[in-house]
Amino acid sequence: MSSQLLIYESAVPVTVARHGKWSVEVGSDYTFSKKINSVPLMAVEFPNAAPEYPVVFSGTSEACIPAVILGMRGEENLYLGEQGGWQAKYVPAFLRRYPFVFSSSQDGQTFTLCIDEAFPGFNQEGRGEPLFGDDNKPSAYVAKVLKFLEQYQIEFRRTQAFCKKLVELKLLEPMRAQANLGSGERLSLVGFMAASRERVKALPAERLAELARTDELELLYLHLQSMRNFSAMGERLGRLREAASSGTGDAIAPAERETGRSGAVETKTGERKSAAKARK
Repeated sequence: MSSQLLIYESAVPVTVARHGKWSVEVGSDYTFSKKINSVPLMAVEFPNAAPEYPVVFSGTSEACIPAVILGMRGEENLYLGEQGGWQAKYVPAFLRRYPFVFSSSQDGQTFTLCIDEAFPGFNQEGRGEPLFGDDNKPSAYVAKVLKFLEQYQIEFRRTQAFCKKLVELKLLEPMRAQANLGSGERLSLVGFMAASRERVKALPAERLAELARTDELELLYLHLQSMRNFSAMGERLGRLREAASSGTGDAIAPAERETGRSGAVETKTGERKSAAKARK
């Protein structure tokens, strides 16, 4: 496993032979997320995430996954504080599960617990929680981690089903968010999708009733409401710029329809381009 999982550098299976004497000290330092501008989000997280983040859909019109936008540029996380603290009330589960992750077999039927050995809190000094007890059996802490990851996997499958329905109903369209910087430079965030209010309202009554019964209609409107958070992100970027240099703020315009292709969450600054993809 490698960096295709965004924040994982060296994830390996947890075994007593390799990790019998190791411990994990997990605190409130999220510095590991410094260089990502989006992370996947499960549908069940929409009510908690939508008030604070732009919730979008990353991928293609055939296959997509929800994501929260963390920055307007590649390798930029505006929700990360100077000391590594998280600058929002809700932390996405994708980040909370770190440094652990499941790897799956090719048939998707078997899952193996892995840990990123590059995580600074991974140690042999006994700091934090041990991975194994004196009997060489997984510790109570590892049991909690497994339960969390198992639930995450369940919610991932539910989220896939939700996204599949949105694709089938053709409710998603490419979108763009722009930021005009004090220097005259313009940032453009592209490569994501959002639901179309017009397409949602144009659905047949029976389809709308079905979405309402499953609470998926509520998820759609939470997502649409969250798009207003691009403005709050512009204020964050402006404060950072002001503190760093000129004292002029930057404004981010609301997201608008994007007629180009939808794929990775990308940022464009002049002729430069970078991307951060939200993946499983």
